[in-house]
Amino acid sequence: MRQNRQPPPTIRLQPKTGLALGLSTGSQVSVILLGIFATFMALDAAQVIMAPVSLAIVTGLMFSPIALAMERRGLPVWASATVIVLLFLLIIGITTLLFAFPLSLWLDRLPAIWAQLQAQLTNWRHIFESLSGLQEQIRAVTGSGSTMTVDVADASTVTEIAVIAPTIAAQIILFLASLYFFVATRHMIRLSVLSLCFNRRARLRAAHMFRDAEWFVSRYLLSISIVNLGLGLAVGLALWLAGVPSPFLWGMLAFVLNYVIYIGPALVAVILLGVGLATYDSMSLVFMPPAIYLMLNLIEAQVVTPQVIGRTLTLNPFFVLLSLSFWIWLWGPAGGFIAVPSMLLLMAVLRNILPERNAAAVAGSPSSTPSAN
Repeated sequence: MRQNRQPPPTIRLQPKTGLALGLSTGSQVSVILLGIFATFMALDAAQVIMAPVSLAIVTGLMFSPIALAMERRGLPVWASATVIVLLFLLIIGITTLLFAFPLSLWLDRLPAIWAQLQAQLTNWRHIFESLSGLQEQIRAVTGSGSTMTVDVADASTVTEIAVIAPTIAAQIILFLASLYFFVATRHMIRLSVLSLCFNRRARLRAAHMFRDAEWFVSRYLLSISIVNLGLGLAVGLALWLAGVPSPFLWGMLAFVLNYVIYIGPALVAVILLGVGLATYDSMSLVFMPPAIYLMLNLIEAQVVTPQVIGRTLTLNPFFVLLSLSFWIWLWGPAGGFIAVPSMLLLMAVLRNILPERNAAAVAGSPSSTPSAN
């Protein structure tokens, strides 16, 4: 006999009150903030390992078009990766040799330079006396009569080098190994990620994400390398025409430090100000080397770099500054080098996940293009 089945009873959920919704939202935000904080702490703790690996990935993305060109000519993947590592070592070796001789000359002149700097600072004694008088007035107003003391710990330089040297050597080896294996296995990494996608649309987005990340980073770094090389040659030539000693040393320094945007050019300007103080007696000549550099850097930042990079790699300068500050605070100089490439990788991800307009709004506006300075 056929029995009639009754439908299951409908369970009606009571709507959440305002307090419950607030607690639920607060708990979700708290979990997100704790996750972000834990990520920051993990990156900080893993700096010794993650910094060289991240540098290797960025360098591998930079040289990937060269490796791809060699592979299209029939060279095996392992051979192209070996060539990339050897090419990178050759570039580093040539740069080191170009820096070694002029730097040794300036190191030999350090005592004389210091004596000349002291003589120059003596002429500015009235400025420091004014500042000292201002400090006394501030102390009188605030009622603070204590003086600031700085204790410098006496540590053995040899001991510090003995402790740091193995860590640096291990990081260099890890960087070179990571660079080789990343270039050699980058196609396998792409295929492994694509195999995890469940449908054709997800695979297509992941493929476009890999393509954009490689294209953005490689084009940016190669273009900036060409711009920085031109800036270094222009700075060296201009300082040579102005009669500044060791002009091409400062040109090479401008080339290298221009990879760290904002901070690198400021450091070069300070160094050239010190060169002017150690070389000239006239105040107008003292400021000539940094003025020449800042003028050329302004032309590079406002005219050359936007034309070379173009509108496709536009980033918001405020986000670039935040990224630079965060990575330098986290990993130091290595973080400064990967600050902009990390933003380009983020832009490649957002470009393929978010709608086009939202991704463009997050990345930046067409009217703002950061330079490599």
